[in-house]
Amino acid sequence: MCIRYDMMMALRVGISGSCGLLLQIHRHSPPPLQLANTEWRVDCQPTKRFVKSVAFNMPDVKTVTVSDSYIKLNGGLLEAPFYEQAKNRLRFVDIVKKHIYFVDLTEGPSSLKQFDLKESFGTTADIEGYQDEIIAGGKRGYYTFNTSTGDARLIKEMWTDEERKDDGGGKFKAGKSLEDRMRSNDGAVDPKGRYLVGAMNDPAVTGDENFDKEGVVFRLDSDLSIHRIVQPVTIPNGTSWSLDNKTIYLTDSPTGKIMAYPYNLETGEISLKEGKTFFTCPYEGCVPDGHCQDENGNFWIAIFGSGKVVQVNTAGEIITIIELPARCVTCPTICGTDLFVTSAQEQEPEKHPESAKNQGNLFKVDIGVHGKPLNKFIMASAI
Repeated sequence: MCIRYDMMMALRVGISGSCGLLLQIHRHSPPPLQLANTEWRVDCQPTKRFVKSVAFNMPDVKTVTVSDSYIKLNGGLLEAPFYEQAKNRLRFVDIVKKHIYFVDLTEGPSSLKQFDLKESFGTTADIEGYQDEIIAGGKRGYYTFNTSTGDARLIKEMWTDEERKDDGGGKFKAGKSLEDRMRSNDGAVDPKGRYLVGAMNDPAVTGDENFDKEGVVFRLDSDLSIHRIVQPVTIPNGTSWSLDNKTIYLTDSPTGKIMAYPYNLETGEISLKEGKTFFTCPYEGCVPDGHCQDENGNFWIAIFGSGKVVQVNTAGEIITIIELPARCVTCPTICGTDLFVTSAQEQEPEKHPESAKNQGNLFKVDIGVHGKPLNKFIMASAI
């Protein structure tokens, strides 16, 4: 498809779903993201500034619709889906209700197993050389979790003694200390076995709409030393690396962007001053949440508030849209060639009753491509 613009204008394009696509074209700006092959409604408001005629090509976009849930849980905030390939098992968490779930994908939904947690987990990863122990980013730090017994153990605290002192509750006057009002959110292990976990304001303490820029992205190394590699951030989310491991992709959801930064694989350092925007969410009022990559290096990004997971190529262009019956999708992962997607409670149930019927559920769709293998945390000494 080729579109030609002869003047700068703002377009609001109505795509099926609750969020419109806001497209702004500026002088010398790169071509905007492509639009779905669907019905459009366009309102144009020309400005006084004019530019030369610009033509650009947009790839065809495939749309796939998922009509029902794979597992109905009515969870609070399902997150962190993780494929245990050796066991053909999927695990995921409910941050709000403090659960971790396991599903044998050979047996299907009837095999669902739940463990209750004393403190919330936001992200998990496998540990190299361990069968029944995994590692997690949780409420106060890094934890190990035994998948057979359900025992959890804090192995590394994130916050300093000073950050555990009463500070008056910060901006929102909530919680006794910084540690109290924070929790882990998303994370991933780098190709050298280091575990990056982002921490954010805990809505259970600060309130659902209260997020300050107090977040930190931590890195846990194999010797269990902990490092602060990105701060401040607001809601650190989807994290991954390019196929050549030279670039790290980081999401801070309220910005609406996924940023790409040079990554030093040997040291685990990020060149934050050299960051570039890789992807900007095109759906108004919605934000990028968690993401995963397939074996070709393409991204599958959950767009919270849109009811969509979008496949994005390495140039940052949307090439597939997965439409789901719940708006508040949180994170995808690929198991075999199936894409599994977690979701959260519908934020406006009266306005979106159909979404409310599927809120907090797990979804599944065959996408015909395998996932990029997940890295395992490397523990230097025995647990």
